[in-house]
Amino acid sequence: MKTVAILGSTGSIGVNTLAVAEQFRDELRVVGLSTNKNIDVLRQQVRKFSPSSVAVLDERAGREFEREMRGITRVFVGPQGIEEFAVADGADIVLNALVGFAGLRPTMRAIECGIDIALANKETLVVAGAIIRPLLAKHGARLLPVDSEHSAIFQCLVGEEPSSVRRLMLTASGGPFRLLSVDAFGAITIEQALNHPNWKMGKKVTIDSATLMNKGLEVHEAHWLFDLPGKRIDVVVHPQSVVHSMVEFSDGSVKAQLGVTDMKLPIVYALLYPKRAATTGGRLTIDHMRELTFDVPDLAKFPCLQIAYDALEIGGTAPAVLNAANEIAVDAFLNGSIRFVDIPHIVSGVLADHSTSVATFENIVHADSDARRIAMEIVATRPLV
Repeated sequence: MKTVAILGSTGSIGVNTLAVAEQFRDELRVVGLSTNKNIDVLRQQVRKFSPSSVAVLDERAGREFEREMRGITRVFVGPQGIEEFAVADGADIVLNALVGFAGLRPTMRAIECGIDIALANKETLVVAGAIIRPLLAKHGARLLPVDSEHSAIFQCLVGEEPSSVRRLMLTASGGPFRLLSVDAFGAITIEQALNHPNWKMGKKVTIDSATLMNKGLEVHEAHWLFDLPGKRIDVVVHPQSVVHSMVEFSDGSVKAQLGVTDMKLPIVYALLYPKRAATTGGRLTIDHMRELTFDVPDLAKFPCLQIAYDALEIGGTAPAVLNAANEIAVDAFLNGSIRFVDIPHIVSGVLADHSTSVATFENIVHADSDARRIAMEIVATRPLV
């Protein structure tokens, strides 16, 4: 029996993880659940899974829930509480499905305790891959990717020599605006941007997919997971989302991992690795594969992808700035303060204002804070036209 603590249990990945835990109840036991402030869903999850502890990032909501749960389960509150929660029950594996920079500290805390990480929070590696990799080696913890693209690469590399890898190909659906004229981007609405053609995800990730920033962040993640430079990590537009990613080897052979668009598949693989378990989900059929097409991304329409590549090339604290500025810009778009096309301009503007330093934890925290402040200043002065 493997015990699991879930960071972000009320979001899309967290809910899918709990569905997996139900299916494999003889092999997985949920010992911890956490949320930002979605107490209604967390309450239902507590009743169903009876975890040893829960955590609520939002201080006010957490204190109220703590009173409600007195005598039922332990409640950890706030950022420090999330860190303590990650290691409180000595879980065999922590699944990190938090959104954004908030996922970094609890991940580090769990790794320092030798706990394996099933990682759906790509920002952890984007902002602090230079810290996470040596931390994993020092404490003997494993990092198992949950993103469908990185899980696909991970599966393609089983049994292969790392030195034989020539390049990685991360597939991207192209999002809802793949066929939209660049002239129409100025009128994109929030509702249109949230209407992803293939995947059901949280709002922030869905907007990142629409700008292709999500794919840029995945390039960073792949760099740290598989130890390859950005110039050997390609993004390939594949609208059908059947091929989840590919690996080209030195002899010219290419391996690809295919499957239905169901996040439970990479979740199962990460949580039960190295076992490949039988699932009850959908199966790939000939109908799914009648037409598989591939293309290069249009950087004129999706400049966020190039911005992300540039930040990876700069290195140091630049990726932390990229991530922080993007989080602020996406939030501003979602609350109606800026247009869709303003997102890349804000991110590139904040990056241009940044003096890169070495990626120590202190420097990353400082860069993140500064980038958020500058991005909010830009948002406040940007006319909405």
